[in-house]
Amino acid sequence: MRKITIVGAGRVGESTAQFIAAKDMCREIVLLDIRQGAAEGAALDIQEVAPLFEYDTRLSGGSDTSMMADSDLIIVTAGLPRKPGMSRSDLLETNVNIMDDIIDDAMQYAPDCVMLFVTNPVDVVTYYAWRKTGWSRNRIFGQAGVLDSSRMASFIAMETGYSTLDINTMVLGGHGDTMVPMHRYTTIAGIPISNFIDKDRLDEIVERTRHGGAEILALRQNSSAYDAPAASVAEMVDAIVHDRKRILPTVSILEGEYGHEDIAIGVPSVLGSSGMEAIISLDMNDAETTMFHNSAALVRKEIDLLKQLKGL
Repeated sequence: MRKITIVGAGRVGESTAQFIAAKDMCREIVLLDIRQGAAEGAALDIQEVAPLFEYDTRLSGGSDTSMMADSDLIIVTAGLPRKPGMSRSDLLETNVNIMDDIIDDAMQYAPDCVMLFVTNPVDVVTYYAWRKTGWSRNRIFGQAGVLDSSRMASFIAMETGYSTLDINTMVLGGHGDTMVPMHRYTTIAGIPISNFIDKDRLDEIVERTRHGGAEILALRQNSSAYDAPAASVAEMVDAIVHDRKRILPTVSILEGEYGHEDIAIGVPSVLGSSGMEAIISLDMNDAETTMFHNSAALVRKEIDLLKQLKGL
């Protein structure tokens, strides 16, 4: 891949640029931010690491959105940060309005790009971008489940003492509070998680995962997580750049899958050079189906609010 633009040079955006550059995933990274000097400073700082980490990616930053011209991939992390006591829904109106200019600029300067959204509430933001652009769903998707799955796997590793390399988790549904953990698809070295952790303790781990961002926010006071979200984005970018056809939980637009349509929500999806190339339909039991439908109902409630705000 030749060029990736990251809109938003805050902590998530800057960390995302660092992870992508360090793995030489593209030739050029552009950081954009409305704060004067913020993107330029971040880009220069990461560029000066190149000789030490041995990568050849070239970075630049600025506030001029025309710098995103001809980008292959645009990653959007810009938006109001989550503050203590603030729900993701509280962010909806402000961050969706911020998306308007970003999406317009992408359509003007990079009309053939793929867009990956990180800004919360990510399910609603992804849906709005899809509606506003009119692009096919493979080109508009969001990051959520990779982060939730990584958090859950980390907590399982902390609980059991086993290597994170052997732990596989799958989290569907809305991001964070409304996520749907798939216990039957959670394994350690291919062995069902029930062989290692009893249901009550696993439920406690799931609950901690649901509030993973809020836990970090409460500890830091002045910011939520940024390294884990950025690494999750980089994992998705790697799958796209190298056309790996990886199956990763992704905020995707549903067109009848899982009994839903006209909604963006986390489901296992195939990521490759064309973006979100396919959705994998899982055979869910009654309890999992109920949880997923409940999660979708909450996401749809936010989408209905979006439709009222934007006249969709």
